[in-house]
Amino acid sequence: MKTGELIKQLRLKKGITQDELAERTDISVRTIQRIESCEVDPRAYTLQSIATALEVDFEMLAGTEDKPEAGNPKNEESKWLPLIHLSGLLLLIIPPIILWIWKRDKVEDIQRHAYDVINFQLSMTLYLLPCALFHIIPFLIVLGIYSQVVIIVNTMKVTSSRPYKYPLTIKFLKQQA
Repeated sequence: MKTGELIKQLRLKKGITQDELAERTDISVRTIQRIESCEVDPRAYTLQSIATALEVDFEMLAGTEDKPEAGNPKNEESKWLPLIHLSGLLLLIIPPIILWIWKRDKVEDIQRHAYDVINFQLSMTLYLLPCALFHIIPFLIVLGIYSQVVIIVNTMKVTSSRPYKYPLTIKFLKQQA
């Protein structure tokens, strides 16, 4: 459980409003709202003030963030899923296939990510090939830059566990339901 979620849960259990908590801690209501919605991570002195107001131990609030551990599946995902997306920068299909085969039993949802990256790479290759053959340099440059930007943006989204999308992708490989 995240710190903000725990603070909200403890505050509601005590029957305290956000306004009352803000008064007791000398922290703005907006800051309390941002902490509880997990938009921001509170600093230590803010946590200490909230812990005092909620009559709980500081350690209880300070130790709630998920810490990555070795062998933790979420930690595995946090490394390999962005890497599989980043491998798309090479516009080669082999790296994502190798990563998918290597980690398919250890990383949940890696097949969907690998399929998305491979489909995008195949689509971009299909679009770039005629541009190269017919010397349509402006389209070649635009598509090249476009594919690199999309890959970098999606890698950052996957790194922060947000949904991603590869536009202009033909579904060569389809997910089994």
